[in-house]
This record gives sequence, C-alpha cells and structure tokens, in this order.
Amino acid sequence: MRAARLIKMVLLLQSRPSMTAAELARELEVSERTVARDVLALSEAGVPVYADRGRAGGYRLIGGYRTRLTGLGRSEAEALFLSGVPSALREMGLADAASAARLKVSAALLPELRDAATGAAQRFHLDAPNWYQEPETPALLPAIADAVWDDRRITARYLRKDTEVERELEPYGLVLKAGVWYLAARTRGDYRVYRVDRFAAVEFGGADERSGADEGSGADDNGQAGIPGRAGGRFVRDESFDLPAFWAERATQFTRSLLREEVVLRLSKRGALQLPYVTERMAAREAIEAAQTAGGPDAHGRLTVTLAVESAEVAYAQLLALGPEGEILAPSGLRERFAAAARRTAALYT
Repeated sequence: MRAARLIKMVLLLQSRPSMTAAELARELEVSERTVARDVLALSEAGVPVYADRGRAGGYRLIGGYRTRLTGLGRSEAEALFLSGVPSALREMGLADAASAARLKVSAALLPELRDAATGAAQRFHLDAPNWYQEPETPALLPAIADAVWDDRRITARYLRKDTEVERELEPYGLVLKAGVWYLAARTRGDYRVYRVDRFAAVEFGGADERSGADEGSGADDNGQAGIPGRAGGRFVRDESFDLPAFWAERATQFTRSLLREEVVLRLSKRGALQLPYVTERMAAREAIEAAQTAGGPDAHGRLTVTLAVESAEVAYAQLLALGPEGEILAPSGLRERFAAAARRTAALYT
C-alpha cells in the first residue's frame, strides 16, 4: 500500500511544478503528517524531492528528475479507454485504475500538454441515464465486470419474471444503455443478453480451459487461495465476437419483438416530422418511408402510414402528443378513443 502511494506521489510531483502538503494529502487521501514522512522516505531512497518553505511553499522535484515508472498496466490501460464515462468506471470498480492511468499519462507528457486531461473533461461529458431517472448501481456489477475482464466463467442465479433460474455463463461484455447495465454472455453455445440488476447471485467456477487448472484448488494465477473471481474457470473467448455489432443486432430484434400491433393514421406534413419523436423511432421511420414509396402524400399534403406499435394502449398514450397533426384511421376502437378525447379537449376550450 505504501509503495503504491510513494509511486503516486512521485508521479504527482512529476506532472506539476510543485504541490503543497495539503494538496498531496488530498490527492493521496492521507494526513499531511503522512505526506511529510513519505517525502522523507523518498529522499532517503534517492528521489530528489525539495521542500520550499513559507506560505507559497510546497514540494517539487529538482534536477529534471523523471521516473521510469510510467508504464501502463493492463487494467490501467483498459480503464483509460473508458475514462470518458466516469460514472461507468465507478460502478464497475475501475475508478482507481483509471485515476492511476491518467496520472501516469500526465507524468509522461510534455509540460505544455499536461492540462489536456482537464481540458477535455471540461469540454465533453457523458450523462448516460434517461431524464427523470435516478440510476441504481447493481450490487453484483463489480463482480461481473471482473469476470468480463478476466474471461472467467460464472454460475449465476437470475430473476426471470417471478422465478429464479440458474445459468452457467461465459461473460463476454457489458453494455450501459440509458442508465441500465446489460451483460452479453454465451451459454450452451448461444449468445444472450441479461439485465445485470436481475442477477441474484454470482459465483466463479468451472474448469480452466486455458491451463487445465482445477476449480476446486481455490488458487488464483499466483497461487493465492480464497480470492473471489480468481479461482480457475477461464473460458476461451471467441475472437470473432463483436460486442457493438452484437448489441446493435439484439437491440433491433428486441425492439421489433415488442411491436406486435399496427395502427393506420393520416399525418399532416408537421405530423410526419413529429412522429419519430413521439413513438419508436425505427418504426416511425420505416412507416414513413413505406408510405412515401407507396404513393406519397395526398392532394392535401397528408401522408397515410401503417405504424407498428407495442399495443393499442401504448399507441394511445404516445400518439395523443400529435394532437391535430395526426388522425387515427384504424383500428376502429382506437379511433373512437381518440375521437372521444378530442371532444373532451374541445369542450375545455369552448
């Protein structure tokens, strides 16, 4: 622990002209007395740390000292590629690795480039969850993320509707969609998608296909026993698996599986522009393109489309937003509901 802290202190001092004891204490999450002891230890080890006294004083490296301890570790390099999504890093337990990686990169940069990370962070930010939602981090996400990083097979208990099922999974990748985490995993030779917040329990296990290690030994790659997620059970990853392509395909399939009914409606020019914003976008675009191909707008500029919807109830809630820019033609029951809503609305304004 202390060795890692001393390395981090050197990297911090290498990346900045000087730092006060309070600044170092805050960055290292220790007391200022601990900072003073660590500086003394570095000096005794031959690292030229100099202390400037006085109000504007602080610690700095002298003589152009450069540490060679800037090589990125595997986990740090992997985390660095995700550093544009800080909330995702925290939820997967990778915030410390990403912080160390950014610090090493900063220490290796020329002085005039060291503000690059701060400049980028102040100009670009990703806020993944939908509006009006408070995302909750699934309790098992860090464990599942470990399995994904290490290609470790897991045995999972998964809540499906009102029942709990057990599955042997090879976790291939994690996807964050609108604040919800999903796991892409292979089971029985098939790739499937699971919502991470529906996992009730996860255990690491299975024979190690790469080394032939026995799961029952309870030892990790370094011979250490009893460390969750490190006890054998690795699977051979299919290198042809493409997570972005897989997710795009499954997301499209999922969307289409929900759209089981159809609604015929007549749209004004403005209504056709609004339709993708009030209902499922893919279905709206396909409906409008099909109508344009079939004959286009009528003499009054209105376009008649056949729209795939999840249900008549969902269509009622969504298409009301069109107001007078859309007219339901079929099914008749839904048209009657819209006519009744229109009469009630008109009564409010007469």
